[in-house]
Amino acid sequence: MAMSHLILKEEVYAIVGAAMEVHSQKGCGFAEEVYQECLEIELAARKIPALPQKVLPVINKGLPLKKTHVADFLVYDRVIVELKALDKLTPQEDAQVINYLKVSALELGVLFNFGTRSLEWKRLVKTDRPPSEIDLQK
Repeated sequence: MAMSHLILKEEVYAIVGAAMEVHSQKGCGFAEEVYQECLEIELAARKIPALPQKVLPVINKGLPLKKTHVADFLVYDRVIVELKALDKLTPQEDAQVINYLKVSALELGVLFNFGTRSLEWKRLVKTDRPPSEIDLQK
């Protein structure tokens, strides 16, 4: 079976490289906000276009809600980047990124966990498949 084409492969590679540098400098144990600021500095140093704390409006039946989502970063105007500093990632964090993709109409998110000895990260792609079908693919 051929490997499917990875969308925004080079962009994700650059983002992951910046996050790996932050993790190698800071290690684990800091609050998420520390990693956020460090990654903002690292992305800028690498000339990777990134908007921190990107507000994502939530629409219901064509009307914007008062409640919004705030993604840690919008990178390259096309990739949602979410940071965590947890003992381990759970499906809840995946769902958070997928919801950000839904409200932003973007296709790709990258989730990082700085809370472990080795940096954890994953690509999350918005699909039109229902969650029950997605769970069966694991």
